[in-house]
Amino acid sequence: MSYNLLAVDSSDPTTVALALAGCLGVAVGDVDVGEPDTDPDVRNWNAPVTCGLRPLQGDLTQALDIYVQETVGGRPLESEVAARFAKAVRTTVLFPALEAPPSAYWAATPQGLLTRVRLEPSEDEPPVFTVTAVEARVARFPRATVTRFEEIVREQRPDSPVSEHFMASLERVRQAASCLARLPLDDDTGGPIRSVRDTLVVWERVITQMESGWAPSGWYPADLYRERLEARDALAALVHRLPHDVVPLLTDALGRLDRRFAAATVESTTEVLPRRRSAGAVGQGPGGWWWRRRPDPVPWEQA
Repeated sequence: MSYNLLAVDSSDPTTVALALAGCLGVAVGDVDVGEPDTDPDVRNWNAPVTCGLRPLQGDLTQALDIYVQETVGGRPLESEVAARFAKAVRTTVLFPALEAPPSAYWAATPQGLLTRVRLEPSEDEPPVFTVTAVEARVARFPRATVTRFEEIVREQRPDSPVSEHFMASLERVRQAASCLARLPLDDDTGGPIRSVRDTLVVWERVITQMESGWAPSGWYPADLYRERLEARDALAALVHRLPHDVVPLLTDALGRLDRRFAAATVESTTEVLPRRRSAGAVGQGPGGWWWRRRPDPVPWEQA
């Protein structure tokens, strides 16, 4: 198992070995730490824990490339190792987030704060690393902007079992009905089958995130929530474009998801967000009932 940590302050190999031993619950003698100029022949590559140190420039000064053998039991999560190491050596430590943006990182401080940060390298060689934004103020990054990271929330992909069940049912119907044989599920032409598949997943994901308390970020941007309500509008319109054998499948999936959405929201006398008007529109009728239900609390107003 590998861990990749980036530290604000550099530590010598002895300090790193002591800290990692405590973080991972092994003896100090089971940890081998080497710097770029360490003779490879004196390294213990068979040690239960090995760590390579690399210097960095900018807001970060040291990278730790850690590998833990399978013989080490109870291997903690990377977030736990980062938090323990930050406390042990009294420095702020970054580790990569799971989402796709390459700038997405978490920061763990010696005081126990865990917050998201945006890390951007320069185009220099070697690159200079700068923490340009944080979601909570971190003393070691005084020039970083304190802001929410909408791109992180957009990248989150919770499971969508209702949508998967819909697609499995659709495949069975497609195989059984010759009228659907001309509507392949992998259609790339933008047809209704493909649109339903993609849009249903979007609708299910926002419901799942709402039920989780908007984990893991703890908030949700208003623009993205509006897009999810628009996705529900699109599903309502797509019902009328589907083959008759598919309509009951979508109706069943929407019923299951809509009941969860209703249970996770409260009624509002007005639309929770203003709907966007299309270019050239002269009027806009009332939206679906989902526009008049709101999360409680509203996730884009949370601190």
